[in-house]
Amino acid sequence: MASTQESFNVRLRKLDRRQAIAFMAATAERLVPNYVLYAHVNAVGDPAMLYNVIDLVWESLNVKSAKIDFDKQAEKLAAIEPLSEDDSFGARRATETIMAVTTLLDALRSEASESVIDVSRVSRNGVRAMIEMSEGTEDAEQLDALCREHPLMQDEHDFQDAVLEAVENGEAMRDLRTLGRNGGVSNLGLTLD
Repeated sequence: MASTQESFNVRLRKLDRRQAIAFMAATAERLVPNYVLYAHVNAVGDPAMLYNVIDLVWESLNVKSAKIDFDKQAEKLAAIEPLSEDDSFGARRATETIMAVTTLLDALRSEASESVIDVSRVSRNGVRAMIEMSEGTEDAEQLDALCREHPLMQDEHDFQDAVLEAVENGEAMRDLRTLGRNGGVSNLGLTLD
């Protein structure tokens, strides 16, 4: 598993800037339902703002001449992040969503070479947290084995592999976004329905 992850990360590092941003955008898009569910259940946050920022990211990928102030978008994201006092499972996953999109915005504003790895890792760590919460064990080795074999983690690996292959093969941004939306199902298997 470790060598497989290492070879995956090597492929991520080889992406050009636009490909890396597309990978991050699709991966972050898949996290959005986690934030929206948290916001809806707790009557906090602003899903419309998050959707708007994601829309602008895709616009920047589709329209080369698009002039978007990503500093301003990052400020908007910071304003809708869950409160640090809220340590609930939902708040942590919502915060991960904001972190992934903020990392994406950082990459759009500058050369952030490890950003693509960071977004990939945020998504995988969220899945690991879900597995640990739902079926966890105190034993670290058992937990590692459980996470490796768990259907949610298998789905996460399959999803990220599919996105990486699509990016490497030059898929249209519209198709990448559809892939990222994942039929409205998040990396945790949660849906807004």
